[in-house]
Amino acid sequence: MNIAYLSLGSNIGDRLNYLRRAVRLLRESEDVQMNKVSSVYETDPVGNVDQAAFLNIVVELETLLSPHELLKKCNEIEEHLGRTREIHWGPRTVDLDILLYNEENMKTENLIIPHPRMTERGFVLVPLVELNPELVEPLTKHSLLKLAHVQKEGVRKWKTFDGVDAFVHFDD
Repeated sequence: MNIAYLSLGSNIGDRLNYLRRAVRLLRESEDVQMNKVSSVYETDPVGNVDQAAFLNIVVELETLLSPHELLKKCNEIEEHLGRTREIHWGPRTVDLDILLYNEENMKTENLIIPHPRMTERGFVLVPLVELNPELVEPLTKHSLLKLAHVQKEGVRKWKTFDGVDAFVHFDD
C-alpha cells in the first residue's frame, strides 16, 4: 500500500458539507483506506483575495492507486461536487490536491509530487503536521513542522473531530 496526503478546501456554500462529502467519496473507493483526517481550519484566501474564507483539512490515506490514478479520482470527486475552474485561485465548492505520495518526487505534465507550493501554504502545512509532525519535504528534507510554524498566519482552527468516522458522520 502507498501512503498519500491530500489537501481539501472549500469556500462556497456549505463548506464543511463539501469537505465531508469529498472524504466520504474517497472512503467509498475500493482502492482507498482513510487513516486520518485533520482538524478543520478556516483560512484566508490566497491569490484572488476577494472571496470568502476557506475551510481546509488534510487527510492521510493508504491506496493501491498510482499517483495518476489518485489524481484522476480527486478530479472526479471535484467534478461530482460541482467544482468549476473559471478563475485561477478563485472560489470553489471543493479542491483536492495531492501533497505527498510515499516519498516520491515526480514531475509530469499533469502532476507534481510533492505539491510544488506545499511549503509556502500555512493552510496545507498546519493540518498536515497535525497528522504527522515527523514529515519532511522529500526534496529538501526540511522539517514540515518547522515550516508550519513560519507559515501559520491566517490559519485558524475551526473544529476538531474524533477520527474519520466522526468527521464523516458529524451532524451540525
